[in-house]
Amino acid sequence: MGTPQFAVAPLMALTDNGYNVCCVVTAPDKPTGRGLKLSESEVKKYASLKGIPVLQPESLKDETFINSLKSYNADIFVVVAFRMLPEIVWSIPVLGTFNLHASLLPQYRGAAPINRAIMNGETISGVTTFMIDDKIDTGEILFRSECPLLPDESAGDLHDKLSLMGADLVIKTVRAIISGNVVRTPQNTLIREGELLNEAPKLTKETGKIDWSDESSKIYNLIRGLSPYPAAFSVLTREDKSIPVKIYSAINDPEDSLLPASELTDSQPGDILSDNKSFLKVKCKSGYIGITSIQASGKKRLGIKEFLAGTRDICSYKFE
Repeated sequence: MGTPQFAVAPLMALTDNGYNVCCVVTAPDKPTGRGLKLSESEVKKYASLKGIPVLQPESLKDETFINSLKSYNADIFVVVAFRMLPEIVWSIPVLGTFNLHASLLPQYRGAAPINRAIMNGETISGVTTFMIDDKIDTGEILFRSECPLLPDESAGDLHDKLSLMGADLVIKTVRAIISGNVVRTPQNTLIREGELLNEAPKLTKETGKIDWSDESSKIYNLIRGLSPYPAAFSVLTREDKSIPVKIYSAINDPEDSLLPASELTDSQPGDILSDNKSFLKVKCKSGYIGITSIQASGKKRLGIKEFLAGTRDICSYKFE
């Protein structure tokens, strides 16, 4: 059971390792683009390629869907990046239903663990498999696999890394469940005394709005934590013009390096410093953000040199 690209690698691992994936459950096709052409999920595309039957219920409590699901007599349900399951679904298989989650649970429960971990400046990430229960990401843990979260990694980078790690962990988990050699660990036993749990709530449009009065390190983490999707955003403004932009990559410059002292004295958050050719730096509460990849509304994503070549007198603007 899964929908986005993140779920494809675990599904592929199951088929490549000879497991009988008797059915795939994914989201209904959705109209996209100007022509509203129906678009299939990445999981459905792969399942169709392999000839695996696909179910796409609107409601997970629909009686016809439940009966269809039961008819496959699956021993295990594997869930990766899917909706919250009702008990009438996760209680069906004889060996249970487990979920792959893109964090080291119990940290970062919720819909956006990859984004939130980077936005919070974490240095360690990983994946977890756990048995599904009636709450969100709280079930007994089966296995965890840890990896470093590098200071220049974007959400896209970490997504791809954790997807592959998750595929390996899914295979390890399935083997252990089948052999009966698996220990279920309650999540509360893994919480150290005094440890605070970070949540990973769903991203909203406002999540990506850059506040240039924040520290440069916080803005840098926001940019990479939302890249490439949905992307951090801001607005370039001057008296006669406003240009909404998305910012995909940047350099954190906490020491204001490469800039003469005379240019630093009167800068306010949102002010732009640039040679109009090779760099664009934005003043923050402390330090600067050097933008390296940007997209103006209605335009293509560009490297900063290309963007500056097509934008006259960038220093006449300010980021609001």
